[in-house]
Amino acid sequence: MTKANVAGAAEDEQKRAGRGGLAVLVAKVFFILTGLVQQALLPRAIGRADYGALARVFAVSNVFNNVIVASSTQGVSRTVAAAGAHEREALRATLRVHVALAAISTGVLLLAAPLVAHFQSAPEVLAPLAAMGGVLAVYGVYAPLVGYINGRRMFARQATLDMVAATLRTAGMLGLGWFFTRNAGALATALGTLPGMLGAAAGAVMAALGILLLALRWTGTGKAFGGARPAGVPAARAYVQLVVPVMIAQLFVNGLMQADIFMLGRYLSLSAAALPSPLTPGGIAAEPATAANEWVAVYRACQLFAFLPYQLLFSVTQVLFPMLARAKQEEGSARVAELVSRGSRIGAIVCGLMVAVIVAIPESLIRLAYDAEIAASGAPALRVLVLGQSAFAMLGLATTILVSLGRERVAMTLTALALALLVGACVVFVPNAPFGRLQLDAAASAAAAALGLALVFGVGAARQTAGAFVPLKTALRVGACIAGAAIAGLYLPRFGKVVTIAVAPAIALAYVAALVVTGELGKSDLAMVLAIVRPKKR
Repeated sequence: MTKANVAGAAEDEQKRAGRGGLAVLVAKVFFILTGLVQQALLPRAIGRADYGALARVFAVSNVFNNVIVASSTQGVSRTVAAAGAHEREALRATLRVHVALAAISTGVLLLAAPLVAHFQSAPEVLAPLAAMGGVLAVYGVYAPLVGYINGRRMFARQATLDMVAATLRTAGMLGLGWFFTRNAGALATALGTLPGMLGAAAGAVMAALGILLLALRWTGTGKAFGGARPAGVPAARAYVQLVVPVMIAQLFVNGLMQADIFMLGRYLSLSAAALPSPLTPGGIAAEPATAANEWVAVYRACQLFAFLPYQLLFSVTQVLFPMLARAKQEEGSARVAELVSRGSRIGAIVCGLMVAVIVAIPESLIRLAYDAEIAASGAPALRVLVLGQSAFAMLGLATTILVSLGRERVAMTLTALALALLVGACVVFVPNAPFGRLQLDAAASAAAAALGLALVFGVGAARQTAGAFVPLKTALRVGACIAGAAIAGLYLPRFGKVVTIAVAPAIALAYVAALVVTGELGKSDLAMVLAIVRPKKR
């Protein structure tokens, strides 16, 4: 093959990857919008206290679910990408391992459910948390199929699955949550739980079953092999040795996403029980469990928006991961450094875009999905929490780079350190703050400090391993734009919903314009976007 042909093939691969990234990004935006609709309607469908209690359930179950999904997707994708003509055999071999791992994880979740309820001083979460074991069992089969699709770089099909899954989950949780609230009170009482929360959990299980059936229809379960093991198809023990470190690293990563609300829930319950008449976010005296759950609901609203940078950045990692794995094997360290520098730069810019909008108008954004009481109570915490979660998003990008380049243990160590810092900060600051909004502010500050410090170590590890990460000038320019948005936000009023929908894009455009003025974005970036979007001439 001539140099021209090699260069042309590399260019085509970059364009396909770029279009794939756009497809995954579109799906991620759809997922975010669907999630906003879901979270906006859930408090209305099941009540604010049920919604807050459900957030406690998801703080635990989502850790298990995300570990299974992320490790399966990465492990199977990496194996399939390296399997060559034996992709179907690789799927069957890895699927068997992941089904066993999912069974073990489901058992651990069921055993942990009573301990979680006791630690949280919230017995009402026990039954729904046990029900979420059904979601975990289903994802143990579904996630490897997504990994197979990702490893074959079928990003459009992967995006379709993501969009259908988001739709089914939203419809199931809202529909069954509403139905149980009005018709399953006796059942919930018998199980010692809340009806809306129980119904929403049942809806999540039904949605998981639906998306699994669609994925199986598209992928099947792979192909068995006879005789000698084909090249690129790992033995079970070798694959377990590959994927278990990824699972442990993902356990810590997803623990970071939920540790603050998990610890906050415990201290809110303890503080509320010690008060004669704890107040809800609306200033109404209520039972301790109700008041604590309603404040958890406020923090969950903050998380919904604070997680947006991570959710958008995840689309970059979905495309970057298989490209890095292949580049390491076929093209060498120079190509790896180029991909890491380019991908992390895009990630920083995308992350900064979301953060700039959120720090500028936090209360107005929360008001888009929630009532005025939640918006006013959560705005100060959101302005701080989004900075911490943006650090977490970039730390996630750094650990993805480390994992894709075979440095799983380093990634695991980094995330374990970050989790320890976060839990320690919550233990020190949250219980010493007065009940209610100040405890939320303390939890957000603990998350921002711990995750920011962890990112410093993550950047160093990524640069040492890949030879690159976010260019320094990019980091400084993006940081300056975020700081400017935060300062401007101190003087902006709270906008109505219609005006907020117009103001948010305006802030985003101002952020992009600032990057153009500072020289971060230029003609080369526009040319890259046009090359990705325009169809190839034949």
